[in-house]
Amino acid sequence: MRFFAFSASTVVTGALLWTSPSLAADSTLPGEISAPHPTLENVSLRWDISGDDNANGVVTVRFRERGQSAWRSGLPLRRIPAASNEGFSWDNQHSGSVFDLIPGTTYEFELSLVDPDGGDEVRSIEVTTRDIPSASADATEIAVTPSSIRAALSSITAGDVLVLGDGTYAGLQLERDGTVERPIVVRAANRGRAIIDSEVSLIGRSNVFLEGLTINGRVRLNDTRGMVVRDCTINTSGSGIVAQGSGTRDSYICDNRVVGATSFEDGALGADGDNVGEGIEVTGPGTVICYNYVSGFRDAISTMEDSEAVEQVSIDIYNNDIDVGADDAIEVDFTMGNVRVMRNRIRNSFVGLSGQPTLGGPLYLIRNVMHNVVYSPFKLHRGSVGDVALHNTVVKSGDAFACYAGVTWSQAYFRNNLFIGGEGGGSYGGYSNGDGRVAQLVDADDTCDFDFDGYGSIGTGRFTGRIGDARFDGLDELRTTTTEAHAVEVDMTVFSADVTFPVDGPFPPVMVEDLRIADGSAAADTGTPLANVNDGFAGDAPDLGAYEAGTALPHYGPRWDGVASECGNGVREDSEQCDDGNRVGGDGCSASCEREEARVGDHADDELADAGIDGGNGNVQSQQPPSRPSVPDGNDSRGTGQGATGADASTDPIANADAGAVSGAGPDGDRESSSHGGCECGTAPWSGDTAPPWSMLGVLGGLLVVRRYGSSQHGRNSVAMSREARGVKDT
Repeated sequence: MRFFAFSASTVVTGALLWTSPSLAADSTLPGEISAPHPTLENVSLRWDISGDDNANGVVTVRFRERGQSAWRSGLPLRRIPAASNEGFSWDNQHSGSVFDLIPGTTYEFELSLVDPDGGDEVRSIEVTTRDIPSASADATEIAVTPSSIRAALSSITAGDVLVLGDGTYAGLQLERDGTVERPIVVRAANRGRAIIDSEVSLIGRSNVFLEGLTINGRVRLNDTRGMVVRDCTINTSGSGIVAQGSGTRDSYICDNRVVGATSFEDGALGADGDNVGEGIEVTGPGTVICYNYVSGFRDAISTMEDSEAVEQVSIDIYNNDIDVGADDAIEVDFTMGNVRVMRNRIRNSFVGLSGQPTLGGPLYLIRNVMHNVVYSPFKLHRGSVGDVALHNTVVKSGDAFACYAGVTWSQAYFRNNLFIGGEGGGSYGGYSNGDGRVAQLVDADDTCDFDFDGYGSIGTGRFTGRIGDARFDGLDELRTTTTEAHAVEVDMTVFSADVTFPVDGPFPPVMVEDLRIADGSAAADTGTPLANVNDGFAGDAPDLGAYEAGTALPHYGPRWDGVASECGNGVREDSEQCDDGNRVGGDGCSASCEREEARVGDHADDELADAGIDGGNGNVQSQQPPSRPSVPDGNDSRGTGQGATGADASTDPIANADAGAVSGAGPDGDRESSSHGGCECGTAPWSGDTAPPWSMLGVLGGLLVVRRYGSSQHGRNSVAMSREARGVKDT
């Protein structure tokens, strides 16, 4: 028996069925789902598809630990049409991440695809997060001194732990590999007191750990797999930790202090400044860079660019403390999907976060704090596609939220951010940072979507800017002429502490300051709920910026500085099983930050939970979706009225059809330009004042026969091309 998928455009002629070609192109043909390169705390989800030319398909996500009954909602996957840019291409897909999971834990993920033109399907997949890397339980410890280390290195085997006594060692070069179960560990007996007084080269190695060492020179991890650099202090006049090459993957670079030679002064700023070195530079999938202090480099943390970028997917950069990135604090250029930059504290840097370009995305930029960034908080240049920025805080001189791209950037999604600029603008490092406009996004096209953000300009007496073609003067015009229908105006009184505003420009540098907002301020209770991002918010609605009012600060930088974890700060630390930003039980995370069964919020359709679990190898089963899918949890849930009080009701899925091909690939475009064109960032295919197209589903639900389709090709093709001249790279 043959089955055919009916739809509103299907015509029956005798025994034959004919489907409109336009509808066939608009319907979704589901391909394979996958979860490439799980990291310790985050999981990437990808669903390849064919069709959906009008890009109105939506994939919602829910997840739970294996063995638990209660489901939690994740952000909907991002809709990513096939396209190409800068010599790279990507496939037609839905893609996204689930955040802040527990290391070494198996989860069930349920993905529900809904396309009003046809192709609905529900699939499940089981994924296990990576465990925290550690030596094997039966490891053999070998104590060495500067005089005996050479002999020990020549005979070391997988599973051994080399314990370096206090003293200075001439160098460290290892020619042996560990295994995943039995890594080789090189560890200081007393942290910081075993000093490697030269470069450490581990090129081509696998599963080798460096722990607690002081290293006066570069650490080279090119073409390596499963490497760990942890609890180390690295002092260098060039680059710090570099992990390049096509074989590099699954690095764990955490809890280090990496200090370079670049100072924070005007002559050092920008691409042409007198700056040197990459603090931590990586390529390859599965890398985790967390809880490091990085200071004094051209780029503090960076991925590779152009033809040197290799499978830059499923990379995590979180809870790092960055002071002085003379070009970029965090440069995540040429990333290719599910790269997550979260909860980093940045100060005294030229650019905060660079995605130059993002290649389809999603690139997640979540809860980062940027104080005294000079030029731009987000450098989304060279035709960037697919940037997602949620709950970031920016305080800087000049233009508050500016991206001087010079070429169109697209499919960006911004929610719940706090942007404060104002006086102190000028020319720094040869580049203008504007005169205090609250937004200057000339090149954002109409697939970009900005809303629920807070803007301020300190000391200028103005509230002006431009988003695409729309120029505005005042909050009312911002709300009515752009997608920022729920924007609010803020000033420095939103902060609970006295925060330094760089009124005279970026010099002198600022010190570490507390940018948590004050309860009851203009930034409080004015955001929109985002599942798996701001769960557990207090008040009527989430607060804007990186912090929910009244919560403890996250831990930034190395965790060996004696600061204990704190339950309720929204960051899972140390022995905590969860941390949802509060100390209230009954919501899935107890008052002592332990997992528990949620009393409310469970999904009613638990029969869908039994779908297709097959040992964590990515095998899935198909099943029919519910005939009336609910509005995705975690979407914007308020209307388009003037208020910022969260009372209105509407839907605005984060994963809605941000359609549009990549256009205008071009040069770096760092210098500000007002001559290039742009479009008003208009309304996405369904937005705050239009209901999502669920109404067709009642008809489709009774006629649709779910069918599983074969795999579409994965991956991206890289075309070698000349590199942008941006300084010496380590090879």
